[in-house]
Formats: sequence, C-alpha cells, structure tokens
Amino acid sequence: MIVDDSGLLRRVVSRWIDAESDLEVVACHANGKQAVDDVAQSQPDVIILDIEMPVMDGLEALPLLKRACPNAQVLMVSTLTKRNAEISLKALELGAVECMPKPDRQSEIVGVPEFQRELLWKVKGIARWRARPAARPDGFAWRAYATRPPRAVVIGSSTGGPEALVRLLKGLAPSLSDVPVLIAQHMPPIFTAALAERLSRVAGVEAVEAQDGETLVGGRVYVAPGDGHMTIGHGAPPHIAIGNGPAVNYCRPSVDLLFDSAAKVFGGRALAIVLTGMGADGAEGASQIADAGGSVIAQDLGTSVVWGMPGAAVRAGACASVLPLDAIARTAAQLIAGKRPEGRA
Repeated sequence: MIVDDSGLLRRVVSRWIDAESDLEVVACHANGKQAVDDVAQSQPDVIILDIEMPVMDGLEALPLLKRACPNAQVLMVSTLTKRNAEISLKALELGAVECMPKPDRQSEIVGVPEFQRELLWKVKGIARWRARPAARPDGFAWRAYATRPPRAVVIGSSTGGPEALVRLLKGLAPSLSDVPVLIAQHMPPIFTAALAERLSRVAGVEAVEAQDGETLVGGRVYVAPGDGHMTIGHGAPPHIAIGNGPAVNYCRPSVDLLFDSAAKVFGGRALAIVLTGMGADGAEGASQIADAGGSVIAQDLGTSVVWGMPGAAVRAGACASVLPLDAIARTAAQLIAGKRPEGRA
C-alpha cells in the first residue's frame, strides 16, 4: 500500500513495484484517512507511508493502521528535514519498522535512481522477513568471551535499530561510566543527529553525533553521522575518524569498518553487539573482533525486526552469545565489570 499526497510519487512508485515479479501494489491513497478506511480490506504486507499529508498525516494514521492491520510493516518516507527526522523517530517508537528520505522536489523522484534502488530493497527486505523469517542456523561454533573487560563497546544496527538501541542503552547506562560506546546505525544524514538527541533524552545517556578527531570519552555514546564512515583512529588516546569513502555493503556508515577498526585499536578489549537489521553488514568486522580475542553478542531472532545482520554474524562463527534484546544489556554489563557471563542463548 502506498500512502502519499503526491500523485506523481504514487504513480512512479506503483510502476516500480508492479515491475517487480515478487511485488504487487494492492492500494494507493492520498492521505492517512483513506488508508485507515481501506487497510483492513486491502491487507498489505508493507505500507509506504508519507508523513506530511492533508486530512490525516502519517504520524496520526500510523497507530490506526497498525490497529486495523497488525501484521502490516510500515516504512516511513519523508523529505530530509530535522522536523521530519524527529517525526520519523517518533513513528519508529509507535510501530514503524524503517524510515527513509525521499527527494526534496517531486521532479527528482524519477531522476534519482538511488531512491528507487533503496526503496525497493527496503520493501523487499521487510516483506521477505515478514513472510518467511529465517530459522536460526544450528551447529555453529561458539566463540569464547574475552578474558579482560572491554575498553570500548561498538554496536551495529539497521532496520528496527533505533528502538532496539533505546532499550539496550537504557539497561546498559549504569555500567558505562568508564567505557565509550560507538554506534553505526544505517540512517541518512539529519536522522542520525535526531537519533543521538533521542538516545540522550529517552535512554538516559550522553549521546552525540560523532565528530572527526574527537577523543573517546568514557560514558559517552557516539552515533556515526549518516553520510560518513566512523572508525576508531590509533593514537594516545584513541579518537574518532569520520571518512566519506565509498559505501561498504551498500552502507555508509559501515558497521564492518567500525568493527574492524575496534579490533585493530582495542584487540581483545573490544565488545561488539550486532542488533536487528537487513543485510550482512558487521559480520566480517565481528569476526575480526572475535579473532582478536574480543567478545561479540548478536540479538536473537525472536526479538529482531529483521534477523539479517545478527544472523550473518552468527553464520560467520563470530559470536560468543545470541541473546534476546533485554538480556544483552545484562550480559554486556557483566563483561564490563570483568565478570564471565553464563548462558549463550
């Protein structure tokens, strides 16, 4: 279902989706009220929902859509403004699973192939995991937990990540006085700044959008900017480096680059956490941390919106444990305190 007040966007996106053999448009609507009135009958798997619309906007429509069609997964689309970024994060709190920007001007919709590619990738990924969640692979090799407490926590997340980060950091906040946290969350520019603000406000941590060259400080949470790769630079003390190199795993920021730098700088004293998300970003970097003697924890299938990134880390044989979201904070806190956790799954 496509819900947007732009007739051009509805026509163009409908054409893109109908051209895919495994996708079908079941309905198009110009405002949230039309969508709410129809959703129980149309029963979409995925709803592409605009924020700014007449009659009923996307934020008002979202909980009504979820109530009328609980299994529908909602992808928020909006122009790239600070206000829309903040509204999108609120929408994720209310049950949307992903958000993405659309071109500022309607005339750019057809002429921006990146928008088409990202939209179709997200719709297919969300629909695939809704219909056929992958089973957790059996028989993978467990890695050992690190023998020394971590000096830094690095986290990778994507689809479903913002709300998972709030819950994780709420539980982990009391343990972070001496340990910095670095997050690579797949989000566009402006959205990552809004995410850092929300983590500070809701999770009770000091969170900032990372700046190139700043020194790592214990107790502070650094969110990678949405248009740059964040890595940890060598030096005394360690510092943040922000680069604008090509996307890795189709992503910028890249979890793999962050994890790989943590392995090089902190070795066995890095703790990596792989949260919900599509794709496989982070699996290679998690293996680097595990090979260096650090600890890797993956979110489990049951609590992940999409078990792509955590599942890839598991299949790579990088993980010391695969845990429900609320258990990850407890285990990470034990590791930070120098205790050896019990239980792996």
